[in-house]
Amino acid sequence: MRFIAGQNTVVDQRTGLEWFREASRLELPMTWSEALASVQDINETALFGHNDWRVPNRRELFSLISLESINPSLPDGHPFQRVVTSYYWTSTSCSRLPDQAWYIHLGGARVFKGLKKDSYLLWPVRSVQPGLSTVKRTGQRSCFTQTGEPVSCRQTGQDGEYRLGRPWPEPRFLEQGGLVLDRLTGLTWTKMAHCARKALSWEEAFRVVDDLNAQNMEGLSTWRLPSITELESLVDLEQHSPALPDGHPFGDVQEHYWSCTSSHYDLTYAWGLYLRDGALGVGFKPLQTFSVWAVSSNGPQD
Repeated sequence: MRFIAGQNTVVDQRTGLEWFREASRLELPMTWSEALASVQDINETALFGHNDWRVPNRRELFSLISLESINPSLPDGHPFQRVVTSYYWTSTSCSRLPDQAWYIHLGGARVFKGLKKDSYLLWPVRSVQPGLSTVKRTGQRSCFTQTGEPVSCRQTGQDGEYRLGRPWPEPRFLEQGGLVLDRLTGLTWTKMAHCARKALSWEEAFRVVDDLNAQNMEGLSTWRLPSITELESLVDLEQHSPALPDGHPFGDVQEHYWSCTSSHYDLTYAWGLYLRDGALGVGFKPLQTFSVWAVSSNGPQD
């Protein structure tokens, strides 16, 4: 059983995170700064017996998402109540446009950025055992005001202050010829991040991967189009243009990538990674708009 539900909170045993059971207990939408301040107020009253609630970072909130479900995009049988199919804040700023922060739409799971002065909902989280969450760090280390000015991270409650989650190995990437092993996830990627050398439709993207396997490229015949979760795992939210870890070894990086994950809102669309900032959105499958970056679960050993 993934979720353990109490009267007021729910523990996600997969991640080690504890959430308000009522996703919209804090009913009114609020600005980003108001969301951060609201959590401080909650902690002063030790709501539900804890004083370490926080605004979730982008990967923490994304860890709840099920791309098999819509309205809400949460796992079937989840125990949460009063889930509003709207936008929920994260504590993670957009690195390129720091007057914006990341949000996730609980109706269709879109991961995008919005102006911090706009008003969205808040769903607080805490760690059951600090330091033991299985969610990977976002990479964000900087903090910003609501208007985008750099600020000391001390006592801000932002992602850049807490830097929570599973730490990244050093070095993160291991190169072997045309292969790159991500030691954080165990996935192997093509070093050249533009397998077709042009933008393709979704069906064409699958054919490119089939050709790589037929060619036994780099000695592997297990290449596939990555899921959107696998693509998202590459994102470093401290970086932009592209939003990949500083010093990454990949070449010919493009702005848009297809995943193998269809959108359950409309099956004529598939999920894609927008790598300029690291957003997750969808593309119309017949259009030749996204690039191909192949992944394999096999490859060089660490």
